[in-house]
Amino acid sequence: MMRTDQTLLQQMQISEVEIRNRMDLLELGREQLAQLSEHKALIEENIDVIVDEFYEKQTKIDEISLLIGDADTLARLRLAQQKYVTDLFSGDYDVEYVNNRLRIGMVHKRIGVEPKLYLSAVMTLKSLIFRVLKSNIHDTEKLENTLEVLDKLLYFDTTLVFDTYIDSLVSEIENAKRKTELYAKGLEEKVAERTEQLERQARLDPLTNLYNQRALQDLMYKELLLAKRHQACLSLIYFDIDEFKAVNDSQGHIRGDEVLKTIGDILLNNTRETDIACRYGGDEFCVILPDCSAEYAENLCKKIIQAFSKKCPTLTLSMGICETGPVEFLEGDELIRFADEQMYLAKKEAGFQVCVKAND
Repeated sequence: MMRTDQTLLQQMQISEVEIRNRMDLLELGREQLAQLSEHKALIEENIDVIVDEFYEKQTKIDEISLLIGDADTLARLRLAQQKYVTDLFSGDYDVEYVNNRLRIGMVHKRIGVEPKLYLSAVMTLKSLIFRVLKSNIHDTEKLENTLEVLDKLLYFDTTLVFDTYIDSLVSEIENAKRKTELYAKGLEEKVAERTEQLERQARLDPLTNLYNQRALQDLMYKELLLAKRHQACLSLIYFDIDEFKAVNDSQGHIRGDEVLKTIGDILLNNTRETDIACRYGGDEFCVILPDCSAEYAENLCKKIIQAFSKKCPTLTLSMGICETGPVEFLEGDELIRFADEQMYLAKKEAGFQVCVKAND
């Protein structure tokens, strides 16, 4: 349940039992409190004098005067203070009385009345009410008893007001904590996301969006370990673009970059999710094919050649394939070297060529 759906009593978990316990601690029984209601008429007769003098003293304090601000606010405060004083002598000190005291504390906290100013105001009000009682109650014992009970009731009220101060501060701290935690979580997620982006960028070739040579070494090592563990074949395709230098020389590097981007798109669109396509450097490319035979790799080469010939009909590819596993395995560098050798064998033939080195 939201705080706005609860009364102050509910928010602060103050029940009728708690109210009674608090009064018992201060020895505020019904008989004692009844003594105050005997003087209700006296207080009502002098209420204007009490409240006028109270605000005359309060407005002389610069901090309080600034908080009050204007005549209309002061007029509303006078009426509220009159009700507060008369309620002290009402004889009713139930849940509604307590809830009103809590609200007073909440209002004072919200408008910025510091505890020292509130305590000072209570002391001033107490002295003014005491003066009226002393001037009109001539029975010494009754006067002393009345002043004692009133003193305890004002103390009771003050504890309620300060409970709201504390509850409000705790709520502010908890709210600030929640905001800080949410900010920290959001920041952590952004950092993690940015870190992931940077790590991915560090592993990708920016032109073709394929893995770069650095990533190839790491991925090759991991895939060979998996192939050995599962006793599966692994194949590698190694290829380049024939006479690519002539493209850069005659048509410019922009056209050369377009051709390289075309290769990247073809590899990303024609390989499996488990395949790893890399730009090895310049116009040289590798594709790691986990759990794949040389025969499957050769079929993939034909798909790549077919797609490339449609995009770049004046250019050709030379492709080499090397297979390793499932029993004996080459190291990563050896796999690349053998596939590279097969590529150069293919390059000796004119046009699109694929040479394959299967397991011996």
